[in-house]
Amino acid sequence: MGFPKGFLWGAGSAAHQVEGGNVGNDWWAWERNPESPCVEESKDACDQWNRYLTDLDLLAGLGLNTYRFSVEWSRIEPRQGEISQCALDHYRHLCEAARRRGIEPIVVFQHFTLPLWVAANGGWSDRATVTHFERFCETVAGHLAGAFGYACTINEPNVVAAFGYEVGIFPPGERSLARKESVSELLVAAHLAGAHVIRSAAPGVKVGLALAMHEYAGEPGYEEQLSQMRRSTEDVFLEATKGDDFIGVQTYTRLHIGPDGLHGPPAGTRKTQIGLEFRPEALGVTVRRAAAVTGLPVMVAESGVCTEDDSERIEYVECALRAVETCLAEGVEVLGYIYWSALDSFEWVLGYWPKYGLIEVDRQTQARTPRGSGRWLGRVARANSLDVA
Repeated sequence: MGFPKGFLWGAGSAAHQVEGGNVGNDWWAWERNPESPCVEESKDACDQWNRYLTDLDLLAGLGLNTYRFSVEWSRIEPRQGEISQCALDHYRHLCEAARRRGIEPIVVFQHFTLPLWVAANGGWSDRATVTHFERFCETVAGHLAGAFGYACTINEPNVVAAFGYEVGIFPPGERSLARKESVSELLVAAHLAGAHVIRSAAPGVKVGLALAMHEYAGEPGYEEQLSQMRRSTEDVFLEATKGDDFIGVQTYTRLHIGPDGLHGPPAGTRKTQIGLEFRPEALGVTVRRAAAVTGLPVMVAESGVCTEDDSERIEYVECALRAVETCLAEGVEVLGYIYWSALDSFEWVLGYWPKYGLIEVDRQTQARTPRGSGRWLGRVARANSLDVA
């Protein structure tokens, strides 16, 4: 069927996962905490701080027209009120270099990490963090104005709240449902404040929120539990996007709910490298739901699979894109598809072993090698259609 004219075809990354050497944030400290579940440290990551031009050349060479990346708050504001002009200039150079290569930057203002000075004062459990984030967004957006067209305020605030304050596997490692709910409220407030100042400081930029969403399967009799879970993890954030330009949907799999709450895929289910259900069709479910709840255009801000078998990566993405095509045919406005991830990178508590990248990265030499899946997606992007050889 093809995709709309101007459809965004891209790949994504996050600063801490690819830049390397982000010593001033809470994740750098968390990786070194013996009580954290992190299996290894990020260290130099993919050294993208120094190699971003190489990576942009590779993405452009594949045929992609969009690159989603995050700015690192701890580099820009290493201490409260102390702004690094060098770091601001770096991210502007990245945006300008992307556009020279025909790649539209999507800038994420906060992707999981917080500066140590913010974390020390309570992180997202401290109401002052909303004000700090608002000021940070205004500073960055003003400096990048004219060099980027899309902004995401916060990446997956529902994951930040759940993993950091209820499950305890992300910093600060708390385990409190009540704290998770209060943190969710502050993350909503931060999104609203950040979106407002980004629009003011960078007129014309389209602003949205990037939310982790799942297809859910509830066993008979557990529909109410499913509804409550979806309400607390998705709806409170979807309902905070009124006035935004788009909603970013990030979907990888389907979750199952039964007597013991969330549980793994049924026996015999096909799984990904990290044990998630191989379920690319889930993307169509979440795109429809996000559009219905918010009334906004949808950006597929993350969609991908970790696998050692690159043919499986192509299979997954093709199936996910078929689901997007169906949504488009039903009248849902979808702005683009951003594959996660551009590079094999640091996958948080899991370290480097999950392989998501369209581009393979040698951990010893930092050499980049585009995979066949990257070349395939580039052909799709150039044709703006799945009808490619």
